[in-house]
Amino acid sequence: MVRCATLVIGPAGAGKSTYCNLMRTHCEAQRRRVHVVNLDPAAEHFRYPVAADIRDLVPLEDVMSELRLGPNGGLIYAMEYLVDNIDWLESELDDLGGDEYVLFDCPGQVELYSHVPAMSRVVSELQRMGFRLASVYLIDSTFLQDATRSCRFRTDTP
Repeated sequence: MVRCATLVIGPAGAGKSTYCNLMRTHCEAQRRRVHVVNLDPAAEHFRYPVAADIRDLVPLEDVMSELRLGPNGGLIYAMEYLVDNIDWLESELDDLGGDEYVLFDCPGQVELYSHVPAMSRVVSELQRMGFRLASVYLIDSTFLQDATRSCRFRTDTP
């Protein structure tokens, strides 16, 4: 059985959760069943029903206080904990059914994609579970409007 899903990624504040809500609304208007899974342990509020929530497995506040970690360290720990306990996610996804479309609302910290293998391992596990994955990368449109925000080096300075 082939299952389809989208990983919604991008920096914090880029609109990942808003995108997930809009896509959910659109899919439901087309009479397509869709579920949103929260993989961001730092998320606080949702405008959509959450089919599975990583915060049920590993609350970020608990990780930060018990292990004395900051927000980024806590996020890295939480995602590594998810990988070590991937059977929790697999069980949550199995409850959704085989022909359901899934949107994964992912965390925005770049370290999870570039410095540690946590998200790469999550993707591998989702593929093992039979998901065909696409990814949507969101970025704040103000970066497109203001070139100095999107580039480290300016070419017009001496």
